[in-house]
Amino acid sequence: MLQEEEEETRTANSTMFGQRSSLAALLAVAVGVYLLPSPIDPKPHVLKGPPPALEGPLAVNTRLQKGRRLFTGKLHGPESFTADEEGNVYTGTVDGKLWRIGPDDSLSFITQMGQSLPECGSSTDYEPVCGRPHSVRLDRRGQLIVADSYFGLHSVDPRTGEKTLLVSNSQGAGGVPFAFLNGLEISSQTGIIYFTDSSSRWGRRHVKLEVIELNSLGRLLSFDPRTGSVNVLLDSLYMPNGVALSPDEHFLLLAETSIGRILRFWLKGPQAGTKEVVMDNMIGYPDNIRLSDHGTFLVGITTTRFRKVTPPFLDAIAPYPAVKRLLAKLVPLSWFSLLLPRYALVLELGSDAQIVGTLHDPEGRLTWAISDVFQHRGRTYLGNTDLPFLPVLEGWES
Repeated sequence: MLQEEEEETRTANSTMFGQRSSLAALLAVAVGVYLLPSPIDPKPHVLKGPPPALEGPLAVNTRLQKGRRLFTGKLHGPESFTADEEGNVYTGTVDGKLWRIGPDDSLSFITQMGQSLPECGSSTDYEPVCGRPHSVRLDRRGQLIVADSYFGLHSVDPRTGEKTLLVSNSQGAGGVPFAFLNGLEISSQTGIIYFTDSSSRWGRRHVKLEVIELNSLGRLLSFDPRTGSVNVLLDSLYMPNGVALSPDEHFLLLAETSIGRILRFWLKGPQAGTKEVVMDNMIGYPDNIRLSDHGTFLVGITTTRFRKVTPPFLDAIAPYPAVKRLLAKLVPLSWFSLLLPRYALVLELGSDAQIVGTLHDPEGRLTWAISDVFQHRGRTYLGNTDLPFLPVLEGWES
């Protein structure tokens, strides 16, 4: 009997020791994680309110499901588009390449923005070497103007692929280098190039950290090809992204992606040089803004914010810097995509920047995470940053 009691005591002591050891180990891990420096330095952000309801012009429909996919497995992340008078469409992809899409849907390689390596496109880790052309436009001389996120602003001859550097990321503007060139627009009246640097801290491959950190380190800039001068038009912006000129070029619209907002920046008139908020607390996070072929503005929504039982993930963490620091330490960047809805949405805005219509793909059957909405010769091209195909709509239903 005594022997059994001694055995039970030893077992209890062993169990208690094991529990204490496990607790000590967990405590050590927790302290280690706490002391580990976070890659981000977030500030609390108070949202304007819950997302707007899906009603009125935001009512759910399936208009985006009527399209089709082109170049599956050949074009990976066609982000932005432009077109020439012959009907050729140009785009750039995640592997650092520029492409021409012919009127017959033929696909031709133009040039590589950085080094051409077999690994290009396999991982974002290779983007600083291979390049990442984000926005493309044609200037008045028929040259492609390319905002490469890593290598700067370039002019590219679409016939030969010859590249001319206009402004490098290291040169930057105002003594601050560029880290994430993104949106692009060219004035047909003056030839001035308007472009955005989404962050002076985070590059394109760390865009998720940029969004989670929610900093205001972005700028709107202009480049004058006649003088080679770069001017800072606006600073302290929250991940400035796509820009679009109004038809009369009196103003441009600018997307601030990370806070779901659109600004109007006046270029002419009594308000020239000033900005105003025209859309806030949006249904999703805006990417590129393009002028449609019928005078409206088309906005690609990269991630939606829908009312559900729980708030959207980014809404939920916005006010809590400590939570965001911890997530940045523990969660691999690739995992954050699993928390975002697979939903495609396009907003159509009138000249007053108010919503006049929307196109939805609620199940993501055709596409999701739309970066650009470009219309040319009756077709609508839907950009994306990472998907391995090009979605298109034949015609337009609004």
